[in-house]
Amino acid sequence: MRFCLNTDCLGYMPFEEMLDTVAELGYESIEIACGNWSKAPHIDLDAMLESEQTRKSFMDAIAKRGLVLEVLNCSGNQLAPNEEGKLHQEVVEKTFKLAGLLGVKKIVMMSGCPGGSAEDHTPNWIVTSWPPITTKILNWQWEEVLIPYWKKTVELAKANGIEKIALENHGCQMVYNPETLIRLRDAVGPMVGMNLDPSHLMWMGGDPVAAVHKLGADRIYHVHAKDVRIERNYIGPDGVLDTKTIDQFAKRTWNYVALGHGNDVSWWKEFLSCLSMEGYDGPISQEMEDLTMPALTGLKKSTTVLKEAMPCDL
Repeated sequence: MRFCLNTDCLGYMPFEEMLDTVAELGYESIEIACGNWSKAPHIDLDAMLESEQTRKSFMDAIAKRGLVLEVLNCSGNQLAPNEEGKLHQEVVEKTFKLAGLLGVKKIVMMSGCPGGSAEDHTPNWIVTSWPPITTKILNWQWEEVLIPYWKKTVELAKANGIEKIALENHGCQMVYNPETLIRLRDAVGPMVGMNLDPSHLMWMGGDPVAAVHKLGADRIYHVHAKDVRIERNYIGPDGVLDTKTIDQFAKRTWNYVALGHGNDVSWWKEFLSCLSMEGYDGPISQEMEDLTMPALTGLKKSTTVLKEAMPCDL
């Protein structure tokens, strides 16, 4: 496995300062976000596409620190039935093109979530089979939007030399767990696999270790190391379906936290050991989104936990 960092948590740092920090912390590779849900703090997508020298300087700066560009991330909702969806799709296409120019073979993104009908202008995430209209909506989303989109996107990826697309199991997306990933993969082929982020399964009530064994290494293309803490003072009466924004962490029923602040290091040892057991040998990409402490502090604490838990020498 490789010790990787999603650099967005250091988005307040200039690119080269971020690289120095990442190298000092002992990381081996980096995951760079190109836009959409991310503000893309460490890359100018258009400038990279326009200039070979800009691309060379970018890659040289990474290599100079002994790092590797592991993957490009363009997570967003390109299936949103509105202007935002169109803009997110533009970033997807530009990211694919840049991957081809840089020789990056893997993309991390999300499956997308369309509206509930051809007339909708906002996404509609169906998570229940009742009332009966929900099943009709879900079938339309899969058969008329999701599968056709991903068949085209697989071909676009191939045209740009991309070999794998890792879809994050995120809420408000059509692919949010192993079952939905397998369904899409069966329909469009092995280009798509999972970016397994255990934090999302945690708050949904799933078991990330069981997910590892259900997916197997052949369907896991990337792993985000991110933790969740279930807040005991709120979860009991209100449950996990919390619509308060993440900056209201003092009032939420669950929060993203630094590694070890939700599940201790023994949990992370089991999770990573089971990934190794299944044969996964790709990156473990630290994604630090704990708002209860300064970003660098959270990253350092998470890094300590992850180094101890990784089933390899670092």
